Amino acid sequence: MSGTVIVFAKAPRAGTVKTRLAKAVGAGRAAALFRIMTERVVAEAVKGPWETQIAVDPASALQGWENVFPYYCARRPQGTGDLGQRMARAFRAAPQGPVVIIGADAPGLRARHLYKAFAAMRGADAVFGPALDGGYWLIGLAGRRPAPTLFQGVRWSSAHALCDTMNSLPHGYKTAMLERLSDIDEASDLDQLGARSTA
Repeated sequence: MSGTVIVFAKAPRAGTVKTRLAKAVGAGRAAALFRIMTERVVAEAVKGPWETQIAVDPASALQGWENVFPYYCARRPQGTGDLGQRMARAFRAAPQGPVVIIGADAPGLRARHLYKAFAAMRGADAVFGPALDGGYWLIGLAGRRPAPTLFQGVRWSSAHALCDTMNSLPHGYKTAMLERLSDIDEASDLDQLGARSTA
């Protein structure tokens, strides 16, 4: 199996990550929890025969943070723009072949989900990992057909993000769905992190 997995992650700095969660638990704890989530996701993302990259924000975090963004993963800056513009840029810059982008805040993500994503793209042009809130924790493109309108008109951070993204795909694109997972945005989501949510 060949392909690329790109983890989209922010540097876990207090006051800059998980701001909705921070309103309930404080900026410092929210950043510590996000660091735990990122470490877990990266640990799963390197368990397969694909290349793993980390798209980092801000660009200054390309240096340091080796415990969170390990040295053996290529790091790239996410760059400017909204989430769609940054992901489109990552898809364009990735090596030829199937590419999967995942977020760093879905604690239920395991390597088996990535294997399933690549397997699904043998027969589909795109694959999604839907989230419980209407967004998605994974998007993959097989790379066989162009998608010039991808991410146009997407209402980010809303219950419409997945539907809008699917509607932005070219007509005739075949899509596949993985299992539904949830991400950590609110204090009520912390049970998913288990005992380490007390960090």
